[in-house]
Amino acid sequence: MPDDDRTRALAHGLQRVEERIAAACEQAGRTREEVRLIVVTKFFPAADVLRLHALGVTDIGENRHQEASAKIAELPSAARRDLTVHFIGQLQSNKAAHVVGYADVVQSVDRTKVVRALDRAAAAAGRECTVLLQVDLAGDDTGRGGAAPAELSDLAAAAGRAEHLRLQGVMAVAPLGGNAREAFERLRRIANEVRVNHPLATWISAGMSGDLEDAVLAGATHLRVGSAILGSRPPQR
Repeated sequence: MPDDDRTRALAHGLQRVEERIAAACEQAGRTREEVRLIVVTKFFPAADVLRLHALGVTDIGENRHQEASAKIAELPSAARRDLTVHFIGQLQSNKAAHVVGYADVVQSVDRTKVVRALDRAAAAAGRECTVLLQVDLAGDDTGRGGAAPAELSDLAAAAGRAEHLRLQGVMAVAPLGGNAREAFERLRRIANEVRVNHPLATWISAGMSGDLEDAVLAGATHLRVGSAILGSRPPQR
């Protein structure tokens, strides 16, 4: 394992986040194994991904296609095999084929057009792609994407019919300025509704650095944590 200041800083961030997750799980009466940590590495270099891999991280999240594609391509094949890459940003249908080339999970499916594009891309690549349906809990969060709850039934049906996609659950971001716990409780109810017709869709991806405890208490199975582990984003050029 590398022994440098950056690796030590990442290890410290991981430890603090793990302590927070463990405490939230205990409060919620859940086991730590019920919650999967995705370290969001957007804006940070492949060198940090390799450090995280050496520290035992198994899941990373990226939200910008061009950056993610180049970064994943830099990783040695051994590290890439160990990592599950989650694409968590808004996805245009014309980028679906590129994203399927490196992402194992696409968490931001919010339109049937994207479902069709991902299915075609996965078929062409000869693989299956795991997808989550992104829910707009604010009702007007066009900047971050997401389908309205009323659209989820049709969107889930489309994803369920796709031959090369595996519908695994739902994802959401807490509305800005809102009550995160209430938002995530609502997401849990939406997830339960989706599971009525799609019983294997058991994932609930919710919670970030500032509200991960609320997400755990509301039943999240996956957390997307960046700055609490990696620190402030580096300046963008």
